Amino acid sequence: MVKKKRVRRIRSPIKQKVLLLLAAGIALSASRSLGRQLYVFRKLDRAWKNIDRQYLYRILREFKEERLINYQEKPDGTVEIVLSEKGRERVVIFNLDTMTIPELKDWDGKWRVVIYDIPEKKKSARETLRHKLKELGFHEWQKSVFIHPYPCRDQIDFLMEIFDIRTYVRYGEITNISNEAELKLRFDLV
Repeated sequence: MVKKKRVRRIRSPIKQKVLLLLAAGIALSASRSLGRQLYVFRKLDRAWKNIDRQYLYRILREFKEERLINYQEKPDGTVEIVLSEKGRERVVIFNLDTMTIPELKDWDGKWRVVIYDIPEKKKSARETLRHKLKELGFHEWQKSVFIHPYPCRDQIDFLMEIFDIRTYVRYGEITNISNEAELKLRFDLV
């Protein structure tokens, strides 16, 4: 039996922001040169300028110890900090935790349907998908059939990839449903 590795979640909002910054390709400089450090920090927006640098360096040391980041020395003597594979996994988990489906100002009249038939050997993925769909506001229309009124193709694609269940899940958009009045009430669209 293959043991699944468990990815620990990061709860601190500042640590999440630092990981997301690194995931976005922003290279933080760990140069001893104050001028080089200031250059990097000037490139960051105002919210990042308010972070205590000592706390940021402590976070980076923790990330290094947890193997979430790697240091890469550049020819000019600076050190670039980049996400490791393990760090990218944490970013994906964070994205999964914060995922939402934005409501449209004016509903477009289409229903988004997710249908799945996930085998028993992937039971944990099936249960997690069901839980996540409910968390995102989907209504369980029938067993293994969920429905939502707002565009969510990207979110469903992300879930299919992260849980490795693309071959078992179908996504569609429909305009005519027999119990539409009930669904409109359910989603407060009347």
